[in-house]
Amino acid sequence: MKTPFAIGDQKKFVHTVTENDLARFASGTVHAVYSTFAIARDAEWSGRLFVLEMKEDDEEGIGTGISITHHAPALLDQEICFTATLSAIEKHEVTTQFEAHEGVRLIASGTQTQKIIKKEKLDRLFQAIASDD
Repeated sequence: MKTPFAIGDQKKFVHTVTENDLARFASGTVHAVYSTFAIARDAEWSGRLFVLEMKEDDEEGIGTGISITHHAPALLDQEICFTATLSAIEKHEVTTQFEAHEGVRLIASGTQTQKIIKKEKLDRLFQAIASDD
């Protein structure tokens, strides 16, 4: 694992809310707004932008946790800017704090963590789980 970043470094990611991001379940659309679960996906991606530059060729990142506070709705076609701030690197776990804004409005904030581990270790883990089924 490489560590080219310092605590406090930031990565930005911009996402436009699409139909696929709306609060929708098997029973139908609940609200035509950016869903919390879509925010979770995009928050994890914003932290992964660090991981992509930190992992070696024989390593991969895997999500280990996410915490989200959903502050305000965002509507279809609105542009959301995620800012991920590197807050900790402990052993092989990378933690970022994130904020998601639509213009000046804070849409969501939280923390996400990813662990960088050897691909072969991940493959063994996944194979063990598959063989248990």
